[in-house]
Amino acid sequence: MKFVLNVIWLVLCGLWMALAYVVAGLICCVLIITIPWGIASFRIAAFALWPFGRTTVERHDAGAGSLIGNVIWFVFAGWWLALGHIVTGIALCVTIIGIPLGIANFKLIPISLMPLGREIVSTDRPFATR
Repeated sequence: MKFVLNVIWLVLCGLWMALAYVVAGLICCVLIITIPWGIASFRIAAFALWPFGRTTVERHDAGAGSLIGNVIWFVFAGWWLALGHIVTGIALCVTIIGIPLGIANFKLIPISLMPLGREIVSTDRPFATR
């Protein structure tokens, strides 16, 4: 079932949302000092491309640097990526078959707003650590 949902997701919104994260990541990598945000953006792009069967967990070893980084990310990129998830989620919830995909879009909003200090893991092992 995860595979079917992921394929439908990829066609309806996953490709476009992942592309938005890749563009944000490329911009961050070009600006040298923002490379950590670029890496986080590429990580989220992979998650946004194929989200079913994976989830995010908070990293307890993330410190004040993650908090400061998340504030900077929110100001420059996070809000418009979250807005993309909101718009896409509402559009998907209009149809019955799109409701699970819309809900998945809404679940991606927190990581799009604050990507640092979070880790993407398989739902088979949601509390896995490195």
